[in-house]
Parts: sequence; structure tokens; C-alpha cells
Amino acid sequence: MTLKTVHSVAELRAVIAQWRAEGLRVGLVPTMGALHAGHISLTEHIRNHADRVVVSIFVNPTQFGPNEDFGAYPRTLPDDQKMLDTAGVELCFAPSVEEMYPDGFATRVSVDGSFTNVLCGAARPGHFDGVAQIVTKLLLQALPDCAIFGQKDYQQLMVIRRFTTDLNIPVEIIGAPILREEDGLAMSSRNRYLTPDERALAPTLNRILGEITKASATGAEIAPLLAKGREDILNAGFKSIDYLEIRDAETLERVEDRVRKSSRVFVAAHLGKARLIDNHAIEPAHITG
Repeated sequence: MTLKTVHSVAELRAVIAQWRAEGLRVGLVPTMGALHAGHISLTEHIRNHADRVVVSIFVNPTQFGPNEDFGAYPRTLPDDQKMLDTAGVELCFAPSVEEMYPDGFATRVSVDGSFTNVLCGAARPGHFDGVAQIVTKLLLQALPDCAIFGQKDYQQLMVIRRFTTDLNIPVEIIGAPILREEDGLAMSSRNRYLTPDERALAPTLNRILGEITKASATGAEIAPLLAKGREDILNAGFKSIDYLEIRDAETLERVEDRVRKSSRVFVAAHLGKARLIDNHAIEPAHITG
């Protein structure tokens, strides 16, 4: 195994300091582990921007709500390390909770406004405070030239771009396309919660988003599209829907009537034990009126 794994901030900084001394660019891929092909695609994508790649693996307790799946979230470090080694990643940073949040830790990073009060921010209060806190820490611990995040968590990407800009953190934030299974399901560590029957139903989300995307891009009225989409999702066997909405791709403001500029349709729905999220970009045709 050529992959090196470190567990402390001091070790992480020592390795990166050596790379810096050699004039190398550093890329960071933050993850919570339970890696899959989508994560590996991020390590490949960031190779276009960096000479050395660091993947962090840390299941961050502060971004989970009290009734969410922190305890059950899959932890598969040995398998993750094998995948990273095969992918040619140079460094894995796998800290403990105690390393990241030592006794006396008392600081929060919070992003106010439209980026955090909607979609997953409304469904999971406090979630993006936890995301902002841990990503800020990782960026300051590693001080990478660039860091990459998948667009499946599009709202998270927007939140991270907001606070890195606001706090003048000197890092390029890269968004990577969603990687999907052959049947269209967006890759996610939580997909392993699905039973075989649920896994067969899960691609319904991508299909319905595709239908909404196609219709809304050509000027269809949004409300009936979303109403039908919600009905179709529930009829397919999903337990509940946190949201199905179309929002502006830059501001995340809700699009109420028709799509007139770059937007995205977002969904979060519960299937068995899994909460699945997905989104599609909507690039409208020329719409008059």
C-alpha cells in the first residue's frame, strides 16, 4: 500500500509541509467515509487541479440531528483505505472525534440566510452549522490549494462557497458532477441502507426529476409539475417527502411560476431507512413573456 494514513492534525500538516517545500499543489477531498465510486471520481477530478491528493474520512457528529443516523452511519475505514490506495491517493486523514473536538471546544461557524434556511436546512435544523464548522476546520488544518465537493449535495456546495468567500479562506472550491448508478440512482453512502426491493424503487427519483426538468425547461407551469412529481414519488413507495422544489441555481430562491434562467430541481425523500437526495440542473429554452 502506497497510501499513507495519518490520524492527527500535526501529522497531516507535516506531510503537507513537505509537499509545499517541493512546490506541489495540494487538493482536499472531504468525506465521511463509506466510500464508493462517486468519491473516487472526486479524487480523479481533483487531479486536474492538484499534484497531491488528501482524502479526509470523518463522520462528523455536529452535522447530525438528535434523531438521525450518526450511530448507524457506516464506518468502513479498511475498505476505504484500499479504494484510495488503488485510486492512487497519497494521503488519508482519519482523525478521531477527540482530535477534531477536544475538551473545551466552544466555536461554531454558521451561515445565515437563504442558503441555509431552505431545503435540507429547513428539514435538518443545525445541519449546515455542522457542515460549515467541520469544513472550516479541515480547510484550516490542511490549507489546500483546492477542495472538491459533489453536486449531489448542491446546497452544501453553495454554503461552502459562501463561507469560504466571506471568511477569505484561500482555497478554490470545485463542484463535481453527480455520479450515478447505471439505473440513474445518485451514488450515496446511504444507498446501502436500502433493501433489494427499495433499491429497485430508488431510481424513481431520478426519473421524476428528469421529467420535471424537461417540462420546466420548455416553459411548463411549475406548480402542477411539482404536484404530480410528489404524487408519483409517494405512489412509487416512498414513505415521505421532505421537499420537491425548483430553485434558482445561484441564489437558491424558490422559482414560483416558470423557469426563466438557470435553476435546479431538488428532492429529498425517505425510502425505508434511507433519506435520499438528488437534483437536476434546468437550463431553460428561450421563454418570452
